[in-house]
Amino acid sequence: MRPARPAGVPAALAVLVCAFAPVPAAAAPAADTPCTAAAGPYQRQMERHLGLTVDGRQSEADCRAVRAFQTEHGTPRRDGFADLATYRTMVAVEASPDPNAAGRCPVRTYRVTCVDMDRQLLWVQSGDTVDFGPVPIRTGRDAQETRPGMHEIYWRSRDHVSTLYDDAPMPYAQFFDGGQAIHGRPGDLYDGGGSAGCVNLAVDDAATLWDLLDVEDSVYVWGVKPGTAD
Repeated sequence: MRPARPAGVPAALAVLVCAFAPVPAAAAPAADTPCTAAAGPYQRQMERHLGLTVDGRQSEADCRAVRAFQTEHGTPRRDGFADLATYRTMVAVEASPDPNAAGRCPVRTYRVTCVDMDRQLLWVQSGDTVDFGPVPIRTGRDAQETRPGMHEIYWRSRDHVSTLYDDAPMPYAQFFDGGQAIHGRPGDLYDGGGSAGCVNLAVDDAATLWDLLDVEDSVYVWGVKPGTAD
């Protein structure tokens, strides 16, 4: 049985978003181009994922391996520097075989959009079948946390703009709790450390999700965003 649909929320409340600065994706370098990037903040995590010696120090071989990963998965940086976007992509890749292996997202006969704030991942499942994702996301910062629990999409706005943040675009916005929505974020997904409560995705991911979901679909949110208070 589907959860009851919550009472409608006025569109005027649907306004949470962070300002952004568009950042174009870097072009992939040729494979034989020297790799000179320094060790990034997620060097050890990438070394472990790639089967390299885990020492936190960047060699040219490490740099090339990280760069190849970035190129394969289309991360914004493609220079071998292990930044946050590269790490979040790695988390999604590692989760892909079974994102709900820990059973944290409820399995239902209908679609549930799973928002894992611990790992900053989103996927959609119908029963045991994953229909979309997992993909990296960005949830709310301290004092503007994304609200956990079972929710339901009550309103959608394809070309939404914020009325609080200087008409900042919120493409493919799907509102699930008051002013909190799942929506695309143009530019750097990770700029600013956290959203104002919404669940931010890359615009392409948000567009795919828009075509998959509809009003009354369930959204389940749990966990704590890394770097925020428990």
